[in-house]
Amino acid sequence: MQAPALFSGCSQPPLSLGARPCVSVCVRERDCIAFHSIPIQKPTYRDTTMASGVTVTEDVLKVFNEMKVRKAQAGEEEKRKRKKAVLFCLSEDKKHIILEEGQEILQGDVGTTVQDPYLHFVKMLPPNDCRYALYDATYETKEMKKEDLVFIFWAPESAPLKSKMIYASSKDAIKKKFTGIKHEWQVNGLEDIKDRRTLAEKLGGQSVVTLEGSPV
Repeated sequence: MQAPALFSGCSQPPLSLGARPCVSVCVRERDCIAFHSIPIQKPTYRDTTMASGVTVTEDVLKVFNEMKVRKAQAGEEEKRKRKKAVLFCLSEDKKHIILEEGQEILQGDVGTTVQDPYLHFVKMLPPNDCRYALYDATYETKEMKKEDLVFIFWAPESAPLKSKMIYASSKDAIKKKFTGIKHEWQVNGLEDIKDRRTLAEKLGGQSVVTLEGSPV
């Protein structure tokens, strides 16, 4: 059997699939016996990025699990050491997602060395490179006080194209490990994140009245 050939020299018109652009394919087996109209999909960002093959280190998973599980009977020292926010980056060889050393806020820092954890977190983000982050948001709605983990993909426009591509293609590797997170936020610049109202809207829309103790 000959390989299928693109529509050429056949007397029958291709089938129509409405107004969507198509590539017409004529399947030959001695004679032209069938026509297939194949819709052309406009490529999306997801279509054009491939999995990078990076792995997530055990330290990253340990931090996630510690932030995810809130122990009602935890002692004061344990609560102080609990992470409020943390950044993750790619290792130098681009093969692993690791903790970024020193880029964290502890619950015990809040109210002492860190007055506003949200603004402090925003300042932690590098202006010219990408990062992944976990932020443990404390907020109030009109009904109750709540805490929720937020997974943030920081990809500023000023970051190198190569960095943006590899961080984007590696995002699923870390997301699959962070099971149970309800809130995900991709941020492409300081203007998108510096106003706490943007995060408040993602957490609960108009029902959120404060974030980290400050009104929104």
